[in-house]
Amino acid sequence: MSDGEILVIGGGIGGLTAALAIARSGRAVRVLERAPEFAEIGAGLQLAPNATRLLDRLGVLDACVEVGVLPERLVFNDALTGERLTHLDLGEGFRRRYGGPYVVMHRSDLLRILVEACRAQGVALENGKQVDTVTTEPGGVTVTCADGSHHTGVLAVAADGLRSGSRGRLSDDEPIDSGYVAYRGAVPLDEVTGPVSLSEVVVWFGPGLHLVQYPLRSGRLFNQVAVFRSPGFAAGDPDWGNPDELDAAFSVTCESVRMAIPSLWRTNRWPMYDREPLDNWLTGRTVLLGDAAHPMLQYLAQGACQAIEDGVSLAGSLDRHLTDAVPDAVSVDKALHAYQDERIPRTAHIQRTARIWGDMWHIDGVGALLRNEVFTQRAVDDYRHVDPIYGA
Repeated sequence: MSDGEILVIGGGIGGLTAALAIARSGRAVRVLERAPEFAEIGAGLQLAPNATRLLDRLGVLDACVEVGVLPERLVFNDALTGERLTHLDLGEGFRRRYGGPYVVMHRSDLLRILVEACRAQGVALENGKQVDTVTTEPGGVTVTCADGSHHTGVLAVAADGLRSGSRGRLSDDEPIDSGYVAYRGAVPLDEVTGPVSLSEVVVWFGPGLHLVQYPLRSGRLFNQVAVFRSPGFAAGDPDWGNPDELDAAFSVTCESVRMAIPSLWRTNRWPMYDREPLDNWLTGRTVLLGDAAHPMLQYLAQGACQAIEDGVSLAGSLDRHLTDAVPDAVSVDKALHAYQDERIPRTAHIQRTARIWGDMWHIDGVGALLRNEVFTQRAVDDYRHVDPIYGA
């Protein structure tokens, strides 16, 4: 190849983290994003210490903290009774234990910070680049875009999301619709219709539903996400998960939860998908990353965190194995296999655990009573269930 560029397909959080981490090692990186600008749809984002300590290593954590919030506690409540069940202290002891803080921030703020850091590191950022084909050739890859442009490089990183085109070269699987749908809203504090805590991430869960609340942008915004199991989905209704279903689902909850629902945006809804874990992310000189590799349900708040881990892991693997300016095929193959060998077991575990966590949140009847008993009996300094996630 005429140059040694790493081509990253997709300019979301995972793709930009990978680009930044790779570029900081002195490698040339080009990001090809199909959208006309780098932007994130959605609102709030939770970054656990397994991600924030890596963002610190990349030199962007301070900027994240400046525009985000450091909550004091992660609180779990019963959505029907309003009872507080347990909490996780996120203070200084937590930060010492895991080597990083728990940060909540607006998704668009994180994306902006990553874009600025990539530009400062010399990453080539291109918009309007819908990738049509990726071809492995002697010495590297050629990426062809819908606008007729061609880009050559050492390898391609497919960070193109849930419906990744590159994943289709590895598997004929399809996204799995959970039958749950999310409604979001990040609004100024004076527009919130219900109780507000500016020092906590609060989760309310009940039969087939949950609500998550936390502050954003130094407490100027309040983020809420309501998720429920759609009866219309089960019935095959093409309009499943509509606002009427939202209101009906949460009508049985306690007053604090019911008061929050009117603050949600009604014009967009987000069906919740994941996929089965893959045992291979590599085809030729193209490797998957982030949601293209391991889309997961949101119950552990680990989607973005795992994509950040991917990006740093990939950069480290390239550093260890690509020692020449124009690496040979054997070195590239070793680097990419080492990356997926490190990441596949962990991300598959997180994917499966997220499903179990969702089942536990949404259980009804005797199961809910037993869950609440376990939560209320938990010692507040018991980290057994989060150590494998935050401490890995």
